[in-house]
Amino acid sequence: MLKLRTISIALLASLSVASFTVAADTRYISDNLNTYLRGGPSDNYRLTGTINAGEKVELLAVNDGTKYGQIQDSKGRTAWIPMDQLSTDPSLSERVPVLEQQVKDLTDKLTNIDDSWNKRTADMQEKVANSDGIINGLKQENQQLKDELTAARKKVNDISLQMDDKQRTIIQQWFMYGGGVAGVGLILGLLLPYLFPRRKKDRWMN
Repeated sequence: MLKLRTISIALLASLSVASFTVAADTRYISDNLNTYLRGGPSDNYRLTGTINAGEKVELLAVNDGTKYGQIQDSKGRTAWIPMDQLSTDPSLSERVPVLEQQVKDLTDKLTNIDDSWNKRTADMQEKVANSDGIINGLKQENQQLKDELTAARKKVNDISLQMDDKQRTIIQQWFMYGGGVAGVGLILGLLLPYLFPRRKKDRWMN
């Protein structure tokens, strides 16, 4: 009986070896399984240990008949497990650090964006404040110029009025001088005949 079983295992092993497919490839143990390792490509081989879910392994060969794959783990162990317990997708233990790094990178980018945006906002506010200061200064200068222009116009008007008054005074003085001269002339014209009477001609001269 033992001899027959040994022969059967040997035949199964020979058939399994005959249907091997060599496939050096990276695979991952399914995340939700702690898988038993076997010494050969079927359930008839003894268990040689276990391997943790999500662990990265190298697929060395595939038995197409039994759907078992030969793997090598990170410890250097070589064993066989069912192919349906292998995955081509990285396990969560592999993906979580990558996802965490991506989250960190995105967080850093968002922080940098916030800092950049805050700096730009501060720069814009400073420019607006400076612009307001410049505008207010220009308004004050404009108002000062308006006040100076109003004062200058008033001064010009005052000077014009003073000039008009002086012109009137000068004209009046000329009229007074002219009238005085005319009056003196008239008086002299009236007084001269009395002051210097004409001599009567001697009759003998007739």
